[in-house]
Amino acid sequence: MENPDYPHLGLVLQSYLRDTDHDLDNLVTWARENCLGISIRLVKGAYWDYEMIRSRQSGLPEPVWTMKAETDAAFERQARRIMENSDVCHFACASHNIRSISAVIELAQELAISDDRYEFQVLYGMAEPVRKAILNRTGRLRLYCPYGPMVPGMGYLVRRLLENTSNVSFLRQTFVDAAGAEKLLEDPVHVVERQRLAVQPRLREGAKPSGKVIPFSNEPVIDFTREEQRQAFREHIGQVRNRFGRKYPLFIGGQQLETEDLLPSVNPSDPSEILGWVCQAGTDEVAQAIGAARKSFETWRDVTPEIRAEFLLKACTVVRRRIYELSALQVLEIGKQWDQAYADVTEAIDFLEYYAREMMRLGSPRSMGKVAGETNQYFYEPKGVAAVIAPWNFPLAISMGMVSAAIVTGNCVVFKPSGLTSIIGWQLVEIFREVGLPDGVFNFVPGRSGIMGDYLVDHPHVSLIAFTGSMEVGLRIIERATKVQPGQEMIKKVICEMGGKNAIIIDEDADLDEAVPHVFNSVFGFQGQKCSACSRVIVLDRIYDKFVQRIVALAEAVPVGPVEDPANLIGAVAEENARRRIMNYIEVGRQEGSLLYQGQVPEVGFFVPLTIIGDIRPEHRLAQEEIFGPVLAVMRARDFNEALAWANSTRYALTGGVFSRSPEHIAIATKRFRVGNLYLNRNCTGALVGRQPFGGFRMSGAGTKAGGPDYLLHFMDPRVVTENTMRRGFAPVGAGDGSSCRKR
Repeated sequence: MENPDYPHLGLVLQSYLRDTDHDLDNLVTWARENCLGISIRLVKGAYWDYEMIRSRQSGLPEPVWTMKAETDAAFERQARRIMENSDVCHFACASHNIRSISAVIELAQELAISDDRYEFQVLYGMAEPVRKAILNRTGRLRLYCPYGPMVPGMGYLVRRLLENTSNVSFLRQTFVDAAGAEKLLEDPVHVVERQRLAVQPRLREGAKPSGKVIPFSNEPVIDFTREEQRQAFREHIGQVRNRFGRKYPLFIGGQQLETEDLLPSVNPSDPSEILGWVCQAGTDEVAQAIGAARKSFETWRDVTPEIRAEFLLKACTVVRRRIYELSALQVLEIGKQWDQAYADVTEAIDFLEYYAREMMRLGSPRSMGKVAGETNQYFYEPKGVAAVIAPWNFPLAISMGMVSAAIVTGNCVVFKPSGLTSIIGWQLVEIFREVGLPDGVFNFVPGRSGIMGDYLVDHPHVSLIAFTGSMEVGLRIIERATKVQPGQEMIKKVICEMGGKNAIIIDEDADLDEAVPHVFNSVFGFQGQKCSACSRVIVLDRIYDKFVQRIVALAEAVPVGPVEDPANLIGAVAEENARRRIMNYIEVGRQEGSLLYQGQVPEVGFFVPLTIIGDIRPEHRLAQEEIFGPVLAVMRARDFNEALAWANSTRYALTGGVFSRSPEHIAIATKRFRVGNLYLNRNCTGALVGRQPFGGFRMSGAGTKAGGPDYLLHFMDPRVVTENTMRRGFAPVGAGDGSSCRKR
């Protein structure tokens, strides 16, 4: 403590949080060890719905008590703990619940607590009878009210009104429902026991039926408040580092194959640190892999969709078991922050789980039409050999998504990972080998770009190309795939997801407390190296200066350095070429606009300073060209219509965002902000499988949506089989129309 004698240290604890008992114990212990008096304001909690929704969205355990009586019981339990330590803890009881207030009064008498060691606090203008009763009983009371700007203050009052008029609120039960004193003053511990007994039969009745596939749900995010999860990350980073220097072979037809052409994989935070050496495939090895895939396709195509899906579900089990190892590898090989790396692995799990279920849904033939005398079956079959060309920015998730989609639909895969993340790419080999995927269904051929990549795209026996990467490379693949090669039997299908020049609009009534951190994370998360990252923020003139001041202040406070240390929120970019290219764009931006902020970076590693450039116009290069780095262009728009026009003014249409309190503007943006994924009042990155299927159009992609209900259709060809069911002298009239058969 810098000022141990300061007499006014205090904080607030919320009883509806499950962790509050633990936190309170730690707080009291800390106060005693430091001989420091503190004031603790105990409240029930005002964000229950928010806490529940956020936990369900992230898949984490509910952080709050789910029954109101549990919160009331916790409040009384925690009040006793504070008052039992009244020599170091001053207690502020902030509740309008008469049962809770009475319990504190009785407890103070029981423990002989002096009046100056506790007090009651109530909101000005709410529950006047309760306020008067406390004042009459204790002779003292502290009233409080919101102070500050009007809009946040009104928001606070609305939350309190909603809280105190809810069906379980003490005030509503007292003054509206006229509940009796016996019910209002019942011990909450007894209420909890009674309610739990009432819920138990319903839980049994709601049990999942056996033998059915559990509906898809996203894999939970990591909770870094848990020491065991932080420690697991540290340990696995050390284990991955202990494996540095290995050689990684090709994998073709179920066999490992080494080549003399080796490419080092380095740590972008310290390029002198080599993680391993990856064998590079040439055209001969690619041809061998295509041949192995083509041979395996003859049997894999006829494996039932259910069995193919089962391989994906088994792979999920392997990935979950290795989740910290796979995350740690991304921290070191491509410089992902701990949470970003973990999220990449959970997305890989989501793709496996989701596509397995989707294939089981699509795998059953559908009957078409209802006409007597014929049957029509509509079904899908795989295309053949799929070339999967993966990016480095989501090295496990996107790779696994494209590969698993191809495999589960019955295709065989030739997989080319990025040269920057080929060790992560090798992990797919280990995962699919462990689950027993037949030889030749998945082939791993890392190789240098250029000749090797063109050979793979041009090969006449490749029927399908799944690519995620830059617009320039994607357009080259599309152009080359349109040319029919000698011996080619199919028109090549290209599933192409490319980049973006994504914008977020800040309306003049936006809540900057929400907008600024969301924009910052959208721009600078993983150093701006996501295709969904925001690179333009279009701010309405009225709040431009205020927004700029706050986003710059946030940038100034963010530590930059090797992300192996979780204290560093911003790390290095992927490679030296990327660093030079981004720095060139920063110079362009300084000439086109005005430099608002440029941070400092370490001398070692591929680091680029966080950069914010203002006064950018739609015609500027910084507003049109994809940079793929930690650079933000800030644009000042006159009104919302101009902001929308600027947002739509590029060749791309991937993601976008709007922060606004105006229902009219939100409705207009929904219709006119033409991007593949539009996010309203939240960040524009972090699309989740099955919830926000991801992909754009125009020069951002071919209109496919990874993690969506129609994605697998791009990997298959539809077929229809029609059978004439007529027989000589006998017509099954009822076939398909529900009527009975008759003789002719």
